[in-house]
Amino acid sequence: MDKLRAMQAFVAIVEHGSLTGAARALASSLPAVVRTLAALEKALGVRLLNRTTRRLSLTEEGRAYLDSCRHILGAVDEAERRLSDQQGEASGKLVVTASVLYGQMYVAPAVTRFLQQHPKVQCKLVLLDRIVNLLEEGIDVGIRIGTLDDSSLIAQPVGEIHRVVAASPDYLARHGIPQHPRDLAGANCIRFTGNGRSTWLFQENGREQRVVISGNLECNHGLPAVDACLAGLGLGQFLSYQVIDHLAAGRLQPVLQPYQLRPQPISIVYPHAGLLPSRVRQFVEWMKHELGA
Repeated sequence: MDKLRAMQAFVAIVEHGSLTGAARALASSLPAVVRTLAALEKALGVRLLNRTTRRLSLTEEGRAYLDSCRHILGAVDEAERRLSDQQGEASGKLVVTASVLYGQMYVAPAVTRFLQQHPKVQCKLVLLDRIVNLLEEGIDVGIRIGTLDDSSLIAQPVGEIHRVVAASPDYLARHGIPQHPRDLAGANCIRFTGNGRSTWLFQENGREQRVVISGNLECNHGLPAVDACLAGLGLGQFLSYQVIDHLAAGRLQPVLQPYQLRPQPISIVYPHAGLLPSRVRQFVEWMKHELGA
C-alpha cells in the first residue's frame, strides 16, 4: 500500500464528505477508494470513519489521524514547491510595507536592488507610520520595528535599534545638558506625534518611566523633527537609525544615555511559514541580508 496515496484518499473522503466525492476528486473509481480506506484502517489497526448508508463521521482516532495526515501532506507539497521555485525565476506581484522614514532610508533602496536582480517581479511599496494588518490589507511582507503583538505572523529578526535623545551642540551649549529625564521639564522638546504620545520613555533601575514633555513644535513625521534638532531648536527623541549619521558626524549629540530603554527588534514579518511563492521567499532572504548588514 502506498501510504501517502492512502493518506490523500482519507483526507479527500473527509473533505468531500463521501467516498463518491473523494473518488471524483482523485480521478479514481469508487471501489478503489473503498479498498484504499479499508487497507489503511487495517494497517493502522483502528477504524478512522464510522460509515452508514447516509453519512460518514470521523472517529476520535480518525480526527487525530486527519490532523497528522494534513501536516505530512502539507510538508510534502511544500518540499516539492520549494524545489520547483528554486528552478524557476521569481515573478509576479509583491506588496511590501514599512514605516515611512525607515522605509525611505533602508527598505526602498534594498527593494530597488532586489528588482534589479529580479525584473519579472512587480513590487508595490507601502510606507505608513502605523501597524498594518498584513492579511486584511493584502500585504505579502512587512518590516516591523518593535515587539510583535500578532503571534500569528512569522518573524525573521534582522537587527535591533534603540531610542536616543539628542540635540545640536549649539542648543546644549545655550541650555545645558540634561543629566536626568526629569530635567526635560524645562526644555524645549520637539514632539513627534506619529506615535500619538506626548511622553518620552526611559528606563531607570530596571523600571520604565514616562516623562511628560512640551515644546513649541510638533511633527507628524520624523524627518522634520530631526531637521529642527539640527537647527538647534530643541531636543528630540528618535530611533537610532533616524539620526545615526548625524551622531557620527557630531551634528547631534546624544544625552541621557544611561536612561535609554532596552533595544527594540527589527523584524521581517509575513503571514505564513509555508507555501510561500518564490518571489516572497527570495525577497525575505534578500532583505534579511540587506537589513542585517
